[in-house]
Amino acid sequence: MMDYNKYKRGYFMPPVITYDWVKKDYIDKAPLWCSVDLRDGNQALVKPMNLQEKLDMFRMLVKIGFKEIEVAFPAASDTEFQFLRTIIEEKMIPEDVTIQVLTQSREHIIRRTFQALEGVPQAIVHLYNSTSVAQRQQVFQKSKEEIKQLAVDGAILVKELAASTPGNFRFQYSPESFPGTEVDYALEVCNSVLEVWQPDSAHKAIINIPTTVEIAMPHVFASQIEYIHKNLAYRDGVILSVHPHNDRGSGVTDAEYAVLAGADRVEGTLFGNGERTGNVDIITLAMNLYSHGVNPELDFSNMMEIIEGYERLTNMKVSERHPYAGQLVFTAFSGSHQDAIAKGMQWREKHNSPIWDVPYLPIDPKDVGRNYETDVIRVNSQSGKGGVGYMLQQSYGVQLPTGMKEEMGYLAKGASDQGEKELTAEEIYSLFKAEYVDNTQKFDLLDCHFNKQEGSIVATLEIIRGGKRDKINALGNGHLDSVSNAFKAYLGLNYDLSFYEEHSLGRESSAQAIAYVGLTSNGKIYWGAGIHPDIIQASVHAMLVALNRMA
Repeated sequence: MMDYNKYKRGYFMPPVITYDWVKKDYIDKAPLWCSVDLRDGNQALVKPMNLQEKLDMFRMLVKIGFKEIEVAFPAASDTEFQFLRTIIEEKMIPEDVTIQVLTQSREHIIRRTFQALEGVPQAIVHLYNSTSVAQRQQVFQKSKEEIKQLAVDGAILVKELAASTPGNFRFQYSPESFPGTEVDYALEVCNSVLEVWQPDSAHKAIINIPTTVEIAMPHVFASQIEYIHKNLAYRDGVILSVHPHNDRGSGVTDAEYAVLAGADRVEGTLFGNGERTGNVDIITLAMNLYSHGVNPELDFSNMMEIIEGYERLTNMKVSERHPYAGQLVFTAFSGSHQDAIAKGMQWREKHNSPIWDVPYLPIDPKDVGRNYETDVIRVNSQSGKGGVGYMLQQSYGVQLPTGMKEEMGYLAKGASDQGEKELTAEEIYSLFKAEYVDNTQKFDLLDCHFNKQEGSIVATLEIIRGGKRDKINALGNGHLDSVSNAFKAYLGLNYDLSFYEEHSLGRESSAQAIAYVGLTSNGKIYWGAGIHPDIIQASVHAMLVALNRMA
C-alpha cells in the first residue's frame, strides 16, 4: 500500500484571505508574456540546446510575438554566456523586445551577469533566492532575517551595477520556492527588495511569484496572489508576475486564477516544457484567451510550423492530445460528435455566421493552420453517418441523401471494424463507388436512347445479362419513368421510384453531375448513384445500380 501518512499540507494560507478574484468570470485582456524557453525550458532538456539551436529558438519566439524573453543564466555555463554575447554583438534583439537574464543573489554571479550584459540596449535582470521553510532549514540553514538579507544585498548590488553599466535595465525579483514559504514572509522579502529599488510608474520593477513546485490547489494560489497584490509596496510601480509549474497538473489554472487575482504578467514556455512536469504552457493560456474572443497578442496561426521547430530544437514531442496543438485535438471519431460537427459547419455556412459556435470545436481549426478535410472528422469503427457523409462531401463533393448516408455509414464502419483500422477519405470513396456507382455485376446497360412519341418518352435499352444481350422498349412520362418501366417489364420486379436527387460535383460548366436514386420494394429502399457529365445518363445509371442491388 502507498504510505500517504508521511505527507502533509506544505503550503501556507495568507494572513488575510479574500476572494475578490472569484467574482470575475473572465480575463478581458492578455497579460504580459515572458518566454522562459531558452532558460528554464532549456535547462530541463536531456540534451540542452547548443548555440545555433538557441539562436533558432530565439528567432522563433520573436516571430511568435514575445516581447520579453528570458534568454540565459549567463553565469551558469560558457554556452549560456556565449549565447547572450552573440545576440548582443550580432544585434539580433529587436527594438521592441527586452531580453531577461537570471542570476542568484550571490555577488560573483551577479557581477558575471553584468559582464555578459555589456552593450545590451535593454534588459531585465532577474534576481532570486530561495525562501521556503524547507530550503531555509535544510539547504541554507539560515534564519528568516538572514535569507531576507541575501535578497536585499543582491538587490543593492544589482542596482549599483546597473547604474555603472551602459544600457537600460529593469529589475525583477523572485522568492524562489514560494509555495513552501509563509505568504506574509514572502511579501516581507519582496517589499524589502522594492525598498531598495524604489520603483515608480515610469520605472517599474517586476515581482515574480513562482510555483517552484506546485503543491496547493489553484484557488489557494489565487488567494495568495491576491494578498500579495493588495499588500505590495510601490504597487503602482510594480508588475506582479507569476511563474507556475505543473506538478499537480494545474499550471494553466494557477496562471488564469492568478491573473484574476491581480497578476499582470505570466512566465512560461511553449508546450509547457520545463523541470519535472514542466512550466505553464503559454500556448494553452494564449489560445484559451483567443477562444473567448480576447486578443492573446501572440501569433499561433501556423501551429504546425511551431511544433516542427519546437520538436527539432528540443528533441521533445508534442502530445497528440495537447490542447490546440496536438494532431488529434480537433478530430472526432465518434458518430454523434461527427454528425453534430457536420451539421454545425453546414449551419454556419448557410447562415454566413461571423461567430464561431460549431459543436465540439472550441476554435476554428483553420485559425491555427489546420484543415477540415484531414484534421476534423476521421472515420473508424466508432464513427457514424455524419462523419462518412462529411468526408465524402469535403473531399469529393458527394452530398449523400439522408437515408443513403446512414447506409453508407454502416458500410464504412463495417470495413473499418473488419480491417481494424481508420479509413481515409480515399478508402471511403472507393467503398462508395464499389457499392453504389460501379455495382453492375448482375446486369449492365450497353446502350440507352430516347424518342418522343405523342407527348411521352420512349426509352430503348440494350441490356446484357449473363452473357445474353436484349433490347427492350418502354413508354413513360419522362426519361427516368420510361427507363423504369422498361426495367420493370424486363426484370419482372415491382418497386416504386421513391427518391431522386441530383447535383453538380463542381462549379465549372464542364463539371460532372451525380444523381441518386432510391427504389422501394417490400418496405425496403435500395440506393444507387450515377456520375456522368450528362444528368440523364447519370440518372439512368443510378437506377441501374439500385436495381442490381435489388435483384
